[in-house]
Amino acid sequence: MRILMLGNSFIFTNDLPKILADLTGAEVVQHTRGGARLSEQLNPATALGACTQAALATERWDYVVLQEMSHGPITAPKSFFSSVARLCAQIRANGAVPVLYATWPYEKGGAALTKKGWDYDEMARGLQEAYHRAAEKNNALLADVGERFCALCTTQQLYAADGVHPNEQGTRVAAETIAAVILQHREGQT
Repeated sequence: MRILMLGNSFIFTNDLPKILADLTGAEVVQHTRGGARLSEQLNPATALGACTQAALATERWDYVVLQEMSHGPITAPKSFFSSVARLCAQIRANGAVPVLYATWPYEKGGAALTKKGWDYDEMARGLQEAYHRAAEKNNALLADVGERFCALCTTQQLYAADGVHPNEQGTRVAAETIAAVILQHREGQT
C-alpha cells in the first residue's frame, strides 16, 4: 500500500508519515511545506505543486491524504473547497482514494488563538463543518483528527508550546486517527 500526504507542518511535525507507515505497513510519502495550502499542490509553477502534479500523473497511490493550512477552511473557504474538489478528481483519476485530514482549533486560552481574536468553540465548529462538507461533497474519506483532538485535549496535553502544532502525543493521535480510517476502508474493500 502507498499513501501520499499533501499538506504542511501539521504533517511533517514529529514525523507523522513515519508513524502512519508503522501503523499501516504502507509506504508513506509526503509533499509538504510549512504554511502550504492545498491550492499550492495544484500549481505546477511552484516546486511543491510541480512535485505533487508529477506524482499524481506518473505514480500509483492507494490513498492520498489532504490537509489544508490550519485555518484555511474557515478563512479562505472558496479556495479550500475548490482545491479539495480539484485534487479529489485528480486522486480518483490516479485510481487512489482521497482522505481529508481534518485539523483542530488552536489551543484554548493560548496566545495563538488570542492573537487571532477567535473563539475556540467557533474555530472548532468552523473547521469541523468545512471538512465534513468537503468530504461529503467529494465522496472522500474523513479522518476527523480535529474532533478527536478536541475530545482528548481536556485530559491530555496534545499541543506543542506554540498552541497550534501537535506535540508528540498529538501527532500520535493524528496518525492513529488517519490509520484507522484507511485500514477500515481497506478492510471493507476486501
